Amino acid sequence: MRERRGFTLVELLVVMAILATLLSIAAPRYFGAVEHARENALRQSLAVMRDNIDKFYADTGRYPDDLAELVRRRYLRAPPVDPYTDSSESWIFVPPPAAADGRAAPGRVYDVRSGAPGKTRGGVELSAL
Repeated sequence: MRERRGFTLVELLVVMAILATLLSIAAPRYFGAVEHARENALRQSLAVMRDNIDKFYADTGRYPDDLAELVRRRYLRAPPVDPYTDSSESWIFVPPPAAADGRAAPGRVYDVRSGAPGKTRGGVELSAL
């Protein structure tokens, strides 16, 4: 009589149980790392835009009217994409504050915030970064 080759059902179930256990350990770490990377990308994009807005103001004496002006004047290569909304159109622009004499500074973009809903892993609103 020939000997049968192959795996038994029990052996396959044991292997599947081991794989499921490994995935249950690895998956939360992976998704946590992805969320951490998104948050860091957002912080970096905001820092770059804010730095270039300040450089624009130092060079011209006014704030830009929009991000497209920063691109046209070569302060940015392209408007950054918000990693939470996957769009470069979702940024919220903060206008310049009024000066001591009550007049607003020229330009429309004093600061930039994310337009994405939700909070960071630390509980801070994304629009408050």
